[in-house]
Amino acid sequence: MTHKGPERVAKPIVFLLLSLPLVGMVTAGFMGELGANPVEKLTHETGEWALRLLIAALAITPLRKLTRLIWLARLRRMLGLYAFFYVSLHFLTYLWLDQFFDFDAIIEDIVKRPYITIGFTGVLVLIPLAVTSTNAMVKRLGGKRWQALHRLAYAAGILGCLHYLWLVKADYTEPAIYSAVLAVLLLARLPWRRKKTSGGLYSAV
Repeated sequence: MTHKGPERVAKPIVFLLLSLPLVGMVTAGFMGELGANPVEKLTHETGEWALRLLIAALAITPLRKLTRLIWLARLRRMLGLYAFFYVSLHFLTYLWLDQFFDFDAIIEDIVKRPYITIGFTGVLVLIPLAVTSTNAMVKRLGGKRWQALHRLAYAAGILGCLHYLWLVKADYTEPAIYSAVLAVLLLARLPWRRKKTSGGLYSAV
């Protein structure tokens, strides 16, 4: 089987699986099953899925190097774009359903509440990564500049974990787990960065 064989099977399956959280949230909304505070529930769910998928995208390179399954790299773009999709829903839920597009209140929140400042910065960091995710942009920027830009995914992951840590008020278990996983993934890159060659095997994310 060629490298494209597993990819052809995996990509549509992964695409459908990553759509399921949104389907579940929409269904729960129509069924009135989002709990006593549906806006808070939607904000939490979309944000957590964005962070999960961003971390999953960052896990692709170490996993590919450990397993030598080169085709895994072709799933990374989908994971990254889905992470951006869910973080966009997360931010839109805050803008629309929480603040009703009251931009004075939104700006005040961004300035005065550190976890919102960090979260907003994370959204801004992800925008150029999503915009430059196409093959055409890779060619336009050139491989080295594109990789340098997409290393911002590391910063986005860190900002996402900090946003979650500073958001919670009591139980830090979940954000601590995400932060630990991200730390492991970032530390795992250090030996490979030292050994990278001019053959282009190193990947930005």
